Amino acid sequence: MSKPERSLQLWLPALAHVEPDHPLRPWLPRADRLPDGGVGYLGGLGEHFRGIDALVPAAAITRQFLAGDAGDDSWLSADPAWVQPDMNGVRLLACGRMELGMDEAQALAEPLRPVFDEAGMQLEISTPDHWHLRLSAATPLPEFAAPEQALGEDLAQHLPQGAQGRRWRVLLNDIQVLLHQHPLNAQRQARGQSPVNSLWLWGGGCLPPPVASELAGVVSDDLLLRALAARAGIAQQLRTTEAIATGEAGWLIDLQDLPAHELASRWWPLLQPLLERRAVVLHFASGERWLHKPGHRWRFWRGAGR
Repeated sequence: MSKPERSLQLWLPALAHVEPDHPLRPWLPRADRLPDGGVGYLGGLGEHFRGIDALVPAAAITRQFLAGDAGDDSWLSADPAWVQPDMNGVRLLACGRMELGMDEAQALAEPLRPVFDEAGMQLEISTPDHWHLRLSAATPLPEFAAPEQALGEDLAQHLPQGAQGRRWRVLLNDIQVLLHQHPLNAQRQARGQSPVNSLWLWGGGCLPPPVASELAGVVSDDLLLRALAARAGIAQQLRTTEAIATGEAGWLIDLQDLPAHELASRWWPLLQPLLERRAVVLHFASGERWLHKPGHRWRFWRGAGR
């Protein structure tokens, strides 16, 4: 899908989450509507990195970025998660952002290691919130759902099915039993933190060849996006006020994971000057895209309801 050359790219939350009184709203009628782009997290990644889709081997890519030792093995992400039963099943409420310290991560992982060893897998704590499983490259893997696809939904809809999936469903059940019993979770809940009572397995596969991207660089706190940028040989920076304020043409600034109200309260003072001085593509996670150029702010005849 064609995109204007060398525009600054802003990846934003779903448009439905941007309220009518949000400071971003008045800028949309004055901008030029573009064809819709990728929808959702994986769709947005695929917009900028060729060949990235729901089957992306995220585990191998992120392990290589963090530790440099993906090699020829097969990998699975095993991210610490919080699940909660309700009347309709068990729902995934959080994944990969549990605010764990390394000591906590190691303590939670200790009773799980024998289970994974018995299953022929090696558990690696790459960061406190991002764990990986190393498997033989010949290990058959079913299709696992990315966290974005499962968050807020019943786990039963997203677990591997059939005879091939049974092994993984049993493994996940064993993991949940051990984590549910872990004393650290009682301590976390006493501090007002969510328990870590599951792992989310996803992104399986071996390290693919380097990916291609037309971006010059990315600003993001998202591990996979930063890992893809590194794999593509382009610059990547963590999301800071300085990195956003100095956003250049050809860069992608990733804000799609933030609540819309946080865009308004914290980031808008940095984003408005960018819109005033640069050509900016506004790409919402729900797919809608607009191109705003500096001169567009004078298009007063375009009504706010357009």
